[in-house]
Amino acid sequence: MNLILASQSPRRRELLSFIQKDFQVCASNAEEIIPDGLKPHEVVMHLAKIKAEQVAHEHPEAVVIGADTVVVLDGQIMGKPKDHEDCVRMISALSGREHEVFTGVAIVANGRTDSFYQRTAVRFLKLTKEEINWYASLDEPYDKAGAYGIQGYGSLLIEGISGDYFNVMGLPVSLLARHLKEIAR
Repeated sequence: MNLILASQSPRRRELLSFIQKDFQVCASNAEEIIPDGLKPHEVVMHLAKIKAEQVAHEHPEAVVIGADTVVVLDGQIMGKPKDHEDCVRMISALSGREHEVFTGVAIVANGRTDSFYQRTAVRFLKLTKEEINWYASLDEPYDKAGAYGIQGYGSLLIEGISGDYFNVMGLPVSLLARHLKEIAR
């Protein structure tokens, strides 16, 4: 299968390699416009779809995978922190609370798009100001939705999860593998 990942995320590259070693990376440059009124799971599927379809338009013979991940607290999507102050605000809001992580995936093959999502609940420990400021002083949180990475130092902030760990990293590996098997049939 000629597989293309429409993302430059090193985490998604690593996770996709669990399913298939041989694939290309071709990051999408699609404009990520979110229509009003979408729920978080609809947002991630919409963004994954526009990314995958844009790359598939350039590579119609390939199977193209697009993905998007958001962190949701109290129904509100938390993006990537803009600066140190925004990072502290986000981690403080997550402290001692449970939030949701949604990853949407779109697979474009043979002119058809298969979109789906995975939801994982993540519970943060109750953090001190010192712990929050320490984490915000690292480089790690600034390129991640919700201002943390579960696979790095952010793991020290987590009390537990319910659902797919890899989904929190940015790609629901098991669910994606099942969908790719269906396409290969």
